[in-house]
Amino acid sequence: MTIAALADPTRRAILASLRDGPLAVGALAEGLPVSRPAVSQHLKVLSDAGLLKVSQHGTKRLYTIDPRGADDLRRYLDSMWDDALDAFAKAARDKAAQKDKS
Repeated sequence: MTIAALADPTRRAILASLRDGPLAVGALAEGLPVSRPAVSQHLKVLSDAGLLKVSQHGTKRLYTIDPRGADDLRRYLDSMWDDALDAFAKAARDKAAQKDKS
């Protein structure tokens, strides 16, 4: 699942770096406390989760955030938030009803 790919702080840092635009592995690795091969492995996980797109520019592979994957993740989190708000509203109504009975 997409959200599982974000469990790792290095992957979240990679996504944060890509918010400003496409980057190659080398540029991403410069700002991270892991090796370039480790960054490549993290990029594969993020790509497999649908969060990144890869494009070839000459000899470089540039990574960008895939808006479709980000939108899917946002919809999932929104639905969880909606469920939490509904549960909160129900608890508030139940508490108010109990208070009215007292």
